[in-house]
Parts: sequence; C-alpha cells; structure tokens
Amino acid sequence: MKTSAIIIASAVLSAGGANSATVTNKDGEAAVLVIVEGDSRVEMALNAGATETFCLSGCFLTTPSGDRVGLQGDETVGIVEGSVVVK
Repeated sequence: MKTSAIIIASAVLSAGGANSATVTNKDGEAAVLVIVEGDSRVEMALNAGATETFCLSGCFLTTPSGDRVGLQGDETVGIVEGSVVVK
C-alpha cells in the first residue's frame, strides 16, 4: 500500500507544468522528501541521481536532514548530503 501511494504521488508530482520546481538527488543513496502543497502532504522517494518535477503552485519541502524550505514552484533544487540547495 505504501509503495502504491509513493508511485501514485510521484506520478502526480511529476505531471509538471510551466511553473514547477525540479529536484535532483545528488547523493549516493535514495532520499525521502516530504512535500506539502495546500492541504496535500506527500512523501516522495527520490533515488540517487534521479530528478523529479513537483510543486506546481507553491509548496513546502522537507529533506532527510530536516531542512524545510518554501518554494514558489519555479526553482531548481538539489539534495546534497541530505540538505537542500536552491538555485
């Protein structure tokens, strides 16, 4: 059930749009990110080296290290040593 939820959430989050943030996991292992967009809270597993599109209209992103950042939806985000690097 949890795997199905992650797969569905990943598909919804990667649907993309003109105003979407992009996250790339630059670490050597998978990272679980928590994304809160409006009333929706989703955990997204991001494999090492993988890139996903998410945050269509602003959201909060929490990383494994506990970093929590607010995003507008047009940022490029890197996960480096479990922390957020926003460009």
